Amino acid sequence: MPRLASARSRAPELLERLGALYPHATCSLDWRTPYELLVATMLSAQCTDARVNMVTPALFERFPNAAAAAAVEPAEVEPYVQSTGFFRNKAKAIVGSSRLLMEHHGGEVPRTMEELLVLPGVARKTASVVLAWCFGINAGVTVDTHVSRLAQRLKLSRHSEPRRIEPDLMKLVPQAHWQDLSIRLIFHGRAVCTARSPRCGSCPIADLCPMGGKPAG
Repeated sequence: MPRLASARSRAPELLERLGALYPHATCSLDWRTPYELLVATMLSAQCTDARVNMVTPALFERFPNAAAAAAVEPAEVEPYVQSTGFFRNKAKAIVGSSRLLMEHHGGEVPRTMEELLVLPGVARKTASVVLAWCFGINAGVTVDTHVSRLAQRLKLSRHSEPRRIEPDLMKLVPQAHWQDLSIRLIFHGRAVCTARSPRCGSCPIADLCPMGGKPAG
């Protein structure tokens, strides 16, 4: 097999072709306000988006904004998020973040990475999702389990840790397309390049992948 081009050389075509494959790729979490997406993304840690979407209607009916969640103790939030895993930590983070939002931001979700990262339970992944989908701000590349897996299989990064994968991906495409790259990799990871049984033989981007149509080991 001929030597594959560098990640930087392949990235523009990867972005374009994945865009053609998933033209309607968007955030899979259900939300109406920046606060709802912030909380939903916090809940998605170690949990599927589908499960989070089952939980949030009742959660947001009871706690529709930061003011409502800030006024209670975590124990009152726990029953609403119990099925998402690590529910005590998540409930504590929701209440803690809501209180900080009330104290420092008038209950509104801030629009900078630095301000978001101060909130309990918020790391770069959550902050990037909120900034991109709520405010159209590409402050980083969201690296979830799908993006991490595909970045390694496609040899877009030599690293396995999200904190080291992200800067590698940020170098490959213009900042305006950082979240486009992430969401398209996520959709391809769900549809084709799955964790256990990747469909390499029928993958539409196999010619851009080091696996070359051979199942990943």
